[in-house]
Amino acid sequence: MSNFALPLAAHAQQQPDHDWAPAAGHSVRAWIGLGANLGDRGEAMRQALAQLAAMPGVAVERVSSLYASKPVDSAGPDYLNAVAQLVTRLPAHALLLVLQQLEQTAGRERPYRNAPRTLDLDLLLYASRETVVNLPDLQVPHPRMWQRAFVLSPLQELQPAWVSDAQLQPLLAQGVARAEGPVWALPA
Repeated sequence: MSNFALPLAAHAQQQPDHDWAPAAGHSVRAWIGLGANLGDRGEAMRQALAQLAAMPGVAVERVSSLYASKPVDSAGPDYLNAVAQLVTRLPAHALLLVLQQLEQTAGRERPYRNAPRTLDLDLLLYASRETVVNLPDLQVPHPRMWQRAFVLSPLQELQPAWVSDAQLQPLLAQGVARAEGPVWALPA
């Protein structure tokens, strides 16, 4: 959706503050989960992708299909979810701050844990499946992603070797269903 020409680094480098960042002059891939269960859910997610694509140092490389799901560990309307694969020059924590700013812009409120939301953006993976970020406000891989069908189904679509059918099978009782193919994310 957005493009910039930089070499794609296979690995990020851990920084002295324990954050991770691309090697100088390189970029890395990152995978984010998108979700919403209040308002015009699909439009909120589409807007977030457009805003990400317009950010310096971030390009949206691929987006999964849209998935409908019931709330997990909470109540409220059904969610729409997807996973986006980004290419970024931003360190992991800086990318998290961008995602949080986009949530605030979309009107996200946090009155209690797992409250319904207008937009939810989670940094799932950074640089590779093996990169571990452990900061006070950021854990990568996302700590609950392997327990959530609404994350693993779209991630499997983008990275089939990372999520097996056997891993996904026990989670299908969470009621996740493909709602629309990847074209949902394209500008109207």
